[in-house]
Amino acid sequence: MTGGASRRMGRDKALLPLGRTTMVEQIAATVRSAAGNVTLIGQVHKYAHLGLPVVPDEIENCGPLGGLYTALRVTTADWNIVVACDMPHVTEAFLTELLRAAEIANADCLVPEMNGKIDPLCAVYHARVVTAAESAIHRKLFKMQDFVSTLRASRWPVPDPRPLQNVNTPAEWSAR
Repeated sequence: MTGGASRRMGRDKALLPLGRTTMVEQIAATVRSAAGNVTLIGQVHKYAHLGLPVVPDEIENCGPLGGLYTALRVTTADWNIVVACDMPHVTEAFLTELLRAAEIANADCLVPEMNGKIDPLCAVYHARVVTAAESAIHRKLFKMQDFVSTLRASRWPVPDPRPLQNVNTPAEWSAR
């Protein structure tokens, strides 16, 4: 998910240099390795040059929930890894374990949990959640935490917070 205005960062977080590429390209490669394919959800004109499939939000101005809705509308998979574009430490191993756990969970989604808090922007959602996402959007209930609470969600305890760390400010980017 490449949406967001990156106001606190002052420039597009997704396009920050990370290693030999950009953050979004590295995260996309990690997702592809874990899931078999990847699609960016965001503004086509900003990311088309990366050579990755990019799909714009079907319903704009809904925040991450709009991105999730779009991802679930275009997917051909039952289980879908959703990762925000600002998690530079997420790994293939982390996402592979998360996906495997989701596939055996009796739930609509599997969300990482750390210190009692969930991270719905690095989680696995079943495609059947698309109708619940659409309903939440029409009711203007855009907060991901609130949305996940309406689902049959399973929590996945995460002992090491590093893969879930995101960067929102220049200071966080420098400290990574």
